[in-house]
Amino acid sequence: MRQRYIRNRLYLTEKEQETIKNCSIILGGSGIGSVIAECALRLGFEKITIIDGDQVELSNLNRQNYTEDNIDIDKVEAIKNRLLAINSDAQINVFNEFITEDNIKGCVEGHQIAINALDFSSDIPLLFDEICQKNNIPVLHPYNLGWGGLVTVITPKGLSLETLKRANEDFSEVNVVKYATSYLKFWGNPHDWIEEILEKYMQEEERLPPPQLSVASWTVAAMCTHLLFNIATNKKYKEFPEFYLSTIMNGLN
Repeated sequence: MRQRYIRNRLYLTEKEQETIKNCSIILGGSGIGSVIAECALRLGFEKITIIDGDQVELSNLNRQNYTEDNIDIDKVEAIKNRLLAINSDAQINVFNEFITEDNIKGCVEGHQIAINALDFSSDIPLLFDEICQKNNIPVLHPYNLGWGGLVTVITPKGLSLETLKRANEDFSEVNVVKYATSYLKFWGNPHDWIEEILEKYMQEEERLPPPQLSVASWTVAAMCTHLLFNIATNKKYKEFPEFYLSTIMNGLN
């Protein structure tokens, strides 16, 4: 095992370390994706593609992997520089553009695992999943729930998030979170604090992006990186409609 990853020993074998080094992953979106990318790189994923057309804003700094010096800079360039500062030998490919119906197929092809960290301001996130499924690529969906992280995995032959979409309704992160809280309540493990935040968010007079905290960004990054490892090394993991939720909130009630 190379000196860089010597502290990974016992948790990862040399073969597993080599496997993830050569596993190509693609991140659609570099908001929460910026945190996931660094966590994955530090574990040993060295082939990372990131696509986003946004620039860094001050409001990103409460939860995303950027600094004040990055404000007004293209997100993908800022995170590429950070990742290469951690591992200059890594293959970090970035595309400073938004994913569209025209470029999505070319973006996705050739990768082994995808992370869908796109904003649900259109149907592009669902199309991203559809293209990935057609190309036999598992897709991780990370969600920042403030005090907790939620992740689900869409597999090539499994169900898609389309199953949560209701007629004449715009699909968003809220649909996924409502599904998760309903599922937990049904099985006797309610998370009232999430439902309370959802209710307050839906009652806001101005339609704003969902509230998010740094706690969940790093929680989700850890969860996604573990799942990337499990998928790359053919270990078991839950598939949608199952999901992972990590929080200490219920233990504090």
